[in-house]
Amino acid sequence: MRRLYRPIHGPRLLPRAGAAVVSVLCVLCAVCALGFPSLPSAPPPKVVRAPDRATRITSEVLRLAQEAKETRQQYEQAQRAAREKKARSQEIERLLQGRRVVSDTLRDDVGSAARAQYRTGGFTAVPADEAAAEDPLELMALQVPDARRRARLARMLDEDDRKSRRLIAEGEELALSRPELDKDSDRLRERMRTVEARLVAAREDLNAMAQAAIEGGRCGPHRRAIAGGGTGAEQAVTQAHGHWTRPVTSYQLTAGFGGVGANWASTHSGQDFAVPSGTPVRSIGAGTVVATGCGGAFGISLVVQHDDGWYSQYAHLAATFVAPGQQVRAGQWIGLSGTTGNSTGPHLHFEIRTSPEFGSAVDPVPWLNAHGVRL
Repeated sequence: MRRLYRPIHGPRLLPRAGAAVVSVLCVLCAVCALGFPSLPSAPPPKVVRAPDRATRITSEVLRLAQEAKETRQQYEQAQRAAREKKARSQEIERLLQGRRVVSDTLRDDVGSAARAQYRTGGFTAVPADEAAAEDPLELMALQVPDARRRARLARMLDEDDRKSRRLIAEGEELALSRPELDKDSDRLRERMRTVEARLVAAREDLNAMAQAAIEGGRCGPHRRAIAGGGTGAEQAVTQAHGHWTRPVTSYQLTAGFGGVGANWASTHSGQDFAVPSGTPVRSIGAGTVVATGCGGAFGISLVVQHDDGWYSQYAHLAATFVAPGQQVRAGQWIGLSGTTGNSTGPHLHFEIRTSPEFGSAVDPVPWLNAHGVRL
C-alpha cells in the first residue's frame, strides 16, 4: 500500500503556503492596531476644581457676617420677649394689688348693706316726715334702690373675682415660661459670641490676603461662591432710590470731603464710611468698570464710569469682584471693604469724580442727595 505522506523528523515546519498566510495575518493585525487604538474600559473621573483660597475666605466672611447678623437679631428678639414678659408680670402684680383693694372695699360695702338691712328689717332709709311712714308703699319704694345697689355690688364683686383669677393664672404661666426664655437667651448669647469670634478671625484672614495680593501685585477680581448682586432687601432699597443707591447699606460716616489731617497730603478727597472689613461694597449706579488699583494710597480700588459721564471711586478694598470693561448695575456687589493702602482702620473711601483720574473729585454727599440718595 502506498504511503500518502512522509514522517517528519526533528522540528515541525509549516508548509510554505501556511507560512505565507500567517505572515499576512500578522500584517493585518498590525494595521488594525495602528488604525484603531484600544479604548479605555471606563471614562476617567471628572475633575472638580476646589474653590481657591480667595474664594473660600471671601465667602466665609460673607457667610459668617450674615450668620452673626441673624443670630444677633434672634438674641435681641429673645431679650425683648423676656423684658416684655417681665414687665407684664410686674403689671399683673400691680393689678392684683388693685383688685384686692377693690375686692376688700366691695366686701365691706356688701357687709355694711347686709348689717343695715338686719337692723332695719330691710328698710335702710327713714322718711323725714313721720306722716309718710304711714304709707307702706312709700316705705317699700325706699327699699328698692338699696336692693339694686346691693345686687350691683354683688355682680361687681363676682366680676372682680373672675378678673383676679385670670390674672393669677396668667402670672403663673409667665413664671413657668421665664426659665425657658432665660435658657434660650443664654444659648443665643453663647452662639452669638462663637460666630462673632469666627467672623473676627475670618476678617483677619481677609485683610492678610489683601495685603499679600498687593505685595505680590495680584489684585485681580475674585470668584464669588455666593451668586447674585445683593439680597432682595438691598435690591428693594436700590429700586426705591431709582437709578442710584448707597455704596454700603450699614455704616457710620467719618471723615468728610475737604477735611484736613495727617493722613492726607492736602485735603480729604472723598467721604469715608466706617464699616467692618468684608462689608459688601456696591456700585452706586449702572456703568462700566474703567480702572482698578493695586497698592498706593488707595490700596485695592475701583473706578466706575456711569452713563451720565460721572465717575465713582471705591478705595481701601480687601477684594474685588469685577474687572475693567465689565458692565455693572446699580446696587451690584463689586467688592469687599478692607483697610488696604493709606488706612488707619477698616472703612470705605468713596469719591465722585468728573474724570477717572485723582484730583477731579467733588463732594459726594450733596451729589448723592441731588440724585435722591440720603446718607
